[in-house]
Formats: sequence, C-alpha cells, structure tokens
Amino acid sequence: MSTPAQVVDHSALKVNQTGIVATVLVAFFGSLAFRPLLVLIPLLAIVLLLGTFVPQLALFKQIYFRVLKPAGIVKPRPVQDRPEPHNFAQGLGGVFLAVASVFLIPLPVVGLALALLVAVLAFVNLAFGYCVGCQIFFQLERRGLLRA
Repeated sequence: MSTPAQVVDHSALKVNQTGIVATVLVAFFGSLAFRPLLVLIPLLAIVLLLGTFVPQLALFKQIYFRVLKPAGIVKPRPVQDRPEPHNFAQGLGGVFLAVASVFLIPLPVVGLALALLVAVLAFVNLAFGYCVGCQIFFQLERRGLLRA
C-alpha cells in the first residue's frame, strides 16, 4: 500500500544530485593530482546517509533551502510526489559510497568505479529525470519488502 503524494520541491532534489555529481568528480579528477581529495568520497557517504535518516542534516538540500532558494538563485519546483523513494535513493547512494570508501585504500580502482557509478546515476536523474534508486524502491515496495 503506497502512501499519498505530498508536495516535494524537485529543485531541492536537483541541487542534491548536482552536489553528488560535483563532489564525486572533484574527488576523482582532483585525486589524480592530489590523492588526499579521495577523502571526499567517504565524507559524501556520511553526508548522504545522515541526510537520509535526519533530513535536517541533508547538506545539499539545506544549501538549497537556506541559501539558493532565498537568494532566488534556484527557483522552487513543487511537485505532487512521494518523498520516500527519493530518500531511499539518497540512502542507497550513501551505502554505495560507503562501500566505495572501504575499497579506496586496497583497491582504488574498485572504489572509484563505485563512486563514479553513483555520480552517473545521479546525473541520469538530474539530466533525464529517471531515478534508478526510486525504481528499486518501487519494486521492493511492490513485492512487500519495503513499507513507506
């Protein structure tokens, strides 16, 4: 049984996706010249997981709500939608980045590949509006494995 739609500001989601893509790309390309920038991957994992369980700690969304939206830099885009699938997708991205972080020292190629996968999926959502994490949520919910 699905929960009723609420109003979700899709601009906040887009800012979040942009932050994910930008952070992973800075970590990836920056680490080619300055390896310690790889620390951005575990930090991003923490940011996403904290924001999943405590929405007030969702860094990129807070930047949107506290800075970008009030300054008129990004206009709100309220949409009748369910927040749970998007929250699940963010948490899934955080889990993948946490796993990527574990691999960064012994097998950096694997860790970076996982981090880039998260960035690519965030970009697909940002550019084309297709959320793989949301689709996983809907499939798990349909099979009774998740409840909103």
